[in-house]
Amino acid sequence: MIDLYFWPTPNGWKASIALEEMELPYKTHLINIGKGDQFDPEFLKISPNNRMPAIVDPDGPDGAPVSVFESGAILMYLARKTGRFYGKTERDRIAVEEWLMWQMGGVGPMAGQAHHFLKYAPQLDPPQDLPYPKDRYRSEVGRLYGVLDRRLAENEYVAGDFYSIADISIWGWASLWEGQQQVLEDKPHFTRWLEAVSARPGVQAGRALHADLRGDHRDKQAQSVLFKR
Repeated sequence: MIDLYFWPTPNGWKASIALEEMELPYKTHLINIGKGDQFDPEFLKISPNNRMPAIVDPDGPDGAPVSVFESGAILMYLARKTGRFYGKTERDRIAVEEWLMWQMGGVGPMAGQAHHFLKYAPQLDPPQDLPYPKDRYRSEVGRLYGVLDRRLAENEYVAGDFYSIADISIWGWASLWEGQQQVLEDKPHFTRWLEAVSARPGVQAGRALHADLRGDHRDKQAQSVLFKR
């Protein structure tokens, strides 16, 4: 049974959805990022960058345990382990990795900054309601979703005609488009893809994992832990 170190965020969902989609048994260990669990010395041995998700697989390479941190690395590891959602050919895998890296280097960081400056910064003490970063990150997320919409005009899924870990990596952030102050009317292919991925039982199960614990980080303690360390 794989140990999943998790909190219900878009990055955490990548791992929980992958485990559900790949039908791998796992045990969840909650890492409450609002209370600072990510700085616990024992967790840092697994995830030295004090970020979740992370996993420990007791049946790693050569049958020996292995820990993996970084959500993209976890997706690639699990896809290789199971032989699922990575495509069938080398060209497939190249496309999967291109779009996975696109998410890791673009959508995730930019959408994360959009959430911060649009939702959280104005509620800090003192408030940080800053028009320039709000406009910058809102616009960049919109540009990236436009790139995705054009890609999906020619492909059923992000990497081609097959569902992959690239779709899993993007979906969590993309599903929160409203909080990023985006519109879908001009992105019909993005909308179609979002609905198709959202309908998958594995996605629904991974997204539902401890969904009741999702918060808006408005209390001062959580803000201090998340934004000032």
